[in-house]
Amino acid sequence: MTSKKVTLIILIAILLLAGFFRLYRISDYLNFLGDEGRDVMVVRNILHGDLTFLGPRSSAGDFYLGPIYYYFMAPFLFLSNYHPVGPAIMVALFSIATVYLIYRIGREFFSKNAGLIAAILYSISPLVIIHSRSSWNPNVMPFFSIAALYSAYKGIERKNFYLLGLSGVLLGIAMQLHYLTIFLGGILFLYILLVEILSKGVTNKIVELFKKYIIVFAGFILGFSPFLLFEIKHGFPNTKTISNFILASGDVSAGGKFGEIIKDVFFRSFGRLVTAYPQPETVSIIEQLPIAIWYYLTLILAFASIALTFYQLTQRLREKGEFRGHLLILLWFSLGVLFFGLYKKPIYDYLFTFMFPAPFLLTGNLLGNLIERKKVFAAVSIISIISLVAINLIYSPLRKIPNYQYEQVKMISEFILDKAQGKPFNFALITGGNSDHAYRYIFEIEGKKPVTIQIPEVDPERKTITDQLFIVCEEIPCNPVGHPLWEVAGFGRGEIAGEWQVSVLKVYKLVHYKGE
Repeated sequence: MTSKKVTLIILIAILLLAGFFRLYRISDYLNFLGDEGRDVMVVRNILHGDLTFLGPRSSAGDFYLGPIYYYFMAPFLFLSNYHPVGPAIMVALFSIATVYLIYRIGREFFSKNAGLIAAILYSISPLVIIHSRSSWNPNVMPFFSIAALYSAYKGIERKNFYLLGLSGVLLGIAMQLHYLTIFLGGILFLYILLVEILSKGVTNKIVELFKKYIIVFAGFILGFSPFLLFEIKHGFPNTKTISNFILASGDVSAGGKFGEIIKDVFFRSFGRLVTAYPQPETVSIIEQLPIAIWYYLTLILAFASIALTFYQLTQRLREKGEFRGHLLILLWFSLGVLFFGLYKKPIYDYLFTFMFPAPFLLTGNLLGNLIERKKVFAAVSIISIISLVAINLIYSPLRKIPNYQYEQVKMISEFILDKAQGKPFNFALITGGNSDHAYRYIFEIEGKKPVTIQIPEVDPERKTITDQLFIVCEEIPCNPVGHPLWEVAGFGRGEIAGEWQVSVLKVYKLVHYKGE
């Protein structure tokens, strides 16, 4: 069997493995809370002809993203008969495609072994898997990030303006998915600039550089156009809010100092993604020796991976060889980390999605390079690969008990519909940090929407208040009578007419107070 056939078989096995970790019992592990319920309600309306130029509201600030994610969701929600698992499957498919791109880029930039190692590690990374099994706009960022950068690389390599334009389009799409695409845009800008500066024998560099920027920018405008149209029409409200949010002062992660933020992001980008290190705030390297060993081995892996890639870059520059791939990966990772020093808000793992593939490609380059050297280096590489695979599998999210969130929401919603007995009803959710959209989505697809209580200025005759209010309590303890939530307070003075334990939550039925 030829080497190409063996590589193909291994790659197919990796993609099948990635598919298993992303699709196995996906409906049982499905996240279906307020945000997911809101998104599928909007997409259902789109499928019924109610188009929108605004996307999801950011979970981190008071602004909206572009609508492209809703339109990505639409065909999958339709094909799943409006079950929210459809969009989650879409995210999983994007993630599987990302695994393939990681292999292809690793093979092209570094070596065949580097591509395979990077792909296998990405396919089993617990944090990556978590963000590959639920429908959320940041979760498809890894695909669009790597595709945008790779298109720019190929466009420059082949002097193909169509590929450069495609890079801009992908960047525009990514900007509708996640506001930190601003960082990705900065990386792409500096990459094109440095390639032009470092390239030999290029005349009229300023003219060539200007052409490339114009083409990428034109593609960006095209990819960003749905959201841009809304912004232009309304005076750029979201653009201003996003800029203020990213750069304004406020509560800052890691103490707020630039160096501390960089240190934290640098470690977590390898630790959380490649070595499955726990949340740093939950463990102590001082009190727990195994955690300390884990921590320092992660740092060694990170520094060695970056050092090797940087050394290879300098060698290629000296020898006037092909350097653009090494430069791209180094800029992607290093600038991605440095740009977080400008980010003046708490930094969560999902914010790394625009650079998810980068540490895997760096790691793949290191371990792939070592495995091709003398026996001792090859042994270190093999032991490292086996250890990384083992620890990632040990901490796989599939080892946890499924949450059955959709089934629980569906069960409670159908229970309420049964108790409502076909009569109009109001609905409220008492919760600490959720919203009621998931329940309302079930009511909507069942064709039995609750009546929304309007304020007196809108409904002076109080026709939107029905004779029964059903309340789901996610808070413990819960006292629904007299609760300040508008959906409860707007109902007026009530008394409990029914109380039930449904799954793990309490459901109450309130009717209007009749007095003694």
